[in-house]
Amino acid sequence: MTLPSPRKRRIILGFDVREWGVGSGSVAKELNRWLKKFYSSQVLIDDFITADPIQFPLRYAKNRSKNRASIEIAAFLVATIAWGRRDLIIRSAERMFAMMQPDPAAFVMAGRYGGNTRSRGPCIHRTFFEDDLRYFCKGFKRCYAKYGSLEKLFASCDDVWQGISLFREEMAGANGGLYSKHIADPANSACKRINLALRWLVRKGPPDLGLWKSIPPSALYIPLDVHVARNARNLGLLRRTVNDRKAVEELTEKLREFCPEDPIKYDLALFGIQMKPYKNIS
Repeated sequence: MTLPSPRKRRIILGFDVREWGVGSGSVAKELNRWLKKFYSSQVLIDDFITADPIQFPLRYAKNRSKNRASIEIAAFLVATIAWGRRDLIIRSAERMFAMMQPDPAAFVMAGRYGGNTRSRGPCIHRTFFEDDLRYFCKGFKRCYAKYGSLEKLFASCDDVWQGISLFREEMAGANGGLYSKHIADPANSACKRINLALRWLVRKGPPDLGLWKSIPPSALYIPLDVHVARNARNLGLLRRTVNDRKAVEELTEKLREFCPEDPIKYDLALFGIQMKPYKNIS
């Protein structure tokens, strides 16, 4: 790992990076120490959930057997609009789910989201409009009719990338063959938003749900947003300068060296180290 000069030194996780020593082993040790401190504090966990979009699928998680479809749909939808400030994402998600009464699954299956198909409709979040929500609802309904659940759709594929590709094709198939800009092509894209939804659904918390049992956490890939990528590069874990699929694979492989059975647990640390009150955990 190339260490920054004294004039450009970076403080990560509340530590001076220069004190970590050279090599990924030292970084792994400090990341694990951060996670241990985070997991040991229920207050920090609760505060994180309160300020994070994961709160929306968690709202339906009290009765998992009854609400599995609503949990899946909520996870994919809120992950889809998860870019920008978290407080604005949460505000937008509140508005979106208020439209989907009595719950996301019932709303999707009822099919009462036709609206004015010639209009984009009201803005839900930045470039995600009401017609984008209709697109997703039509796609979800097709996926549940064909596979029974989104878990079974992804589990029918050999790996996560193939699962994302199949999901993208099924969503387009339900919408006249049109692809949505909100569902990235896994051929080259980092697919951050779908990988985030998969992290929530597959990993066992906290704060993740651990709802899906047919896909192991070891099969997941890092949800690579700009903050995770920047912190990973600062720590010498990622060399590729473009945030694309190759960067996701590079960083995930490095994290698998730290924890082969659950590499994406480090997403929480790489994301949270820059945020109050988490960045000074030590």
